[in-house]
Amino acid sequence: MTDMDGRPSSQPLVLVTGATGYIGGRLLRALHERGRRVRCMARRPDDVRARIPDEIEIVRGDVLDSASLTAALDGVHTAYYLIHAMATPRDFASEECAGARHFARAARDAGVQRIIYLGGLGTDEGLSPHLASRHEVGRILRETGVITIELRAAVILGSGSLSFELVRALVERLPVMLTPRWVSQRTQPIAIEDVINYLVAAADVSLSESVVAEIGGRDRVSYLDVMREYAAQRNLRRVFIRVPLLTPWLSGRWLGLVTPVYARVGRKLIDSVRHETVVTSPTAAALFPNIRPRGVHEAIAQALSNEDREFAETRWSDARSSLGNSSAWGGSTLGSRRVDSRVTSVSASTVAAFRPIERIGGTVGWYYGNWLWRLRGFLDLLAGGAGMRRGRRDPSTLHQGDAVDFWRVDAIEPARLLRLTPEMKLPGRAWLQFEVSNEGTQTEIRQTAVFEPHGLFGLLYWYALYPIHGLIFSGMLNGIARTAERGQAALFRSS
Repeated sequence: MTDMDGRPSSQPLVLVTGATGYIGGRLLRALHERGRRVRCMARRPDDVRARIPDEIEIVRGDVLDSASLTAALDGVHTAYYLIHAMATPRDFASEECAGARHFARAARDAGVQRIIYLGGLGTDEGLSPHLASRHEVGRILRETGVITIELRAAVILGSGSLSFELVRALVERLPVMLTPRWVSQRTQPIAIEDVINYLVAAADVSLSESVVAEIGGRDRVSYLDVMREYAAQRNLRRVFIRVPLLTPWLSGRWLGLVTPVYARVGRKLIDSVRHETVVTSPTAAALFPNIRPRGVHEAIAQALSNEDREFAETRWSDARSSLGNSSAWGGSTLGSRRVDSRVTSVSASTVAAFRPIERIGGTVGWYYGNWLWRLRGFLDLLAGGAGMRRGRRDPSTLHQGDAVDFWRVDAIEPARLLRLTPEMKLPGRAWLQFEVSNEGTQTEIRQTAVFEPHGLFGLLYWYALYPIHGLIFSGMLNGIARTAERGQAALFRSS
């Protein structure tokens, strides 16, 4: 007998909570790719429906609403508990403990065989409120009657993780850093890929009782070492000056100003990093002998590589990155990148809408402010760059790798997408992307400018030129739209 997905109906059902979070979303994909039968629990199912495969069942559930958990846990063999309340303005520890009690009791009543929980690494003495709450949640889950594997991790390094984004923001934005005492504390960072491997493997480990397993990467380093490694891989020169008087409260406020982390989350994080967080137990090595965690250098390199791959594979019309017309001044943010995306609709076919895009540059020009483009090219020449003198190989068609003035074609899909990368001198990396898609009787043209600043000067460059770029890119998109509609009208008249 098989289920509607063609898998054996007797296959154990796995429930993933916290699927809208950083860990949960990646775990969902990993379980699905390994052929597991997965159910996703979310407070607002519509928020995740567009982001997960159709084969994954979605149910509504909230750990603070006990009644909603009955249906979510019905028939579940293994449940992943990946929920925390650190960003809540209320008493996060009380909420976390209440949610854990509700979930554990409902899991026991539903006959769940195993709970897998990702907690925080740290000794049981002198814990910060944040880590104490994580440990208490683990205790509640273990003592309610369902066999529980509590995996404890410290700093998780991966593109998009809170720890990685905090390190990135500090190192990218501050050429000189005043560092408090806590940056010298030892920790054992672990790559997100290794965390997911442990979580997936935990479903199959043979156990007769609950267990706590500390997981970490290969290296024991300080937080300062992590920042130095990130700076080295990004080729950033940074100066670190010790300032012993920064209290956790001040450090949290400071993080709230210079990083994307909310001040209240920053304070809770700083409270946690005042103590050493390294693996002291051999339990994980015994339970998972086939997992060999990578070191800090590999973890950061993989995070940066993943960002490039995900960007290359992403269409800006996808749910993950469809940012709409950027309303905030300075555009939107995607990881370390600044994104300025705008869209317009035209009464033309996708072929007619793409034609002026494919002819951009050279003798045709850039559809708006060509003298500004020539000025930018002249300044680039003075700086030793390519300038505008190269033009383009063919006036009407483009292929991947073609030169277009001081741009190069990074990707092209006929009548769908053109992505250009600049070869001008810039304090960072940039992309200019155009997409066309059919939207009923209209065709949508989306233009997206992306900039990955290199250090503080790169950020200043982006924000200083943002008003000029807004003027140029808006004018360019409008010019492309007008040209596309004229081309469609001419085609209509000739037919």
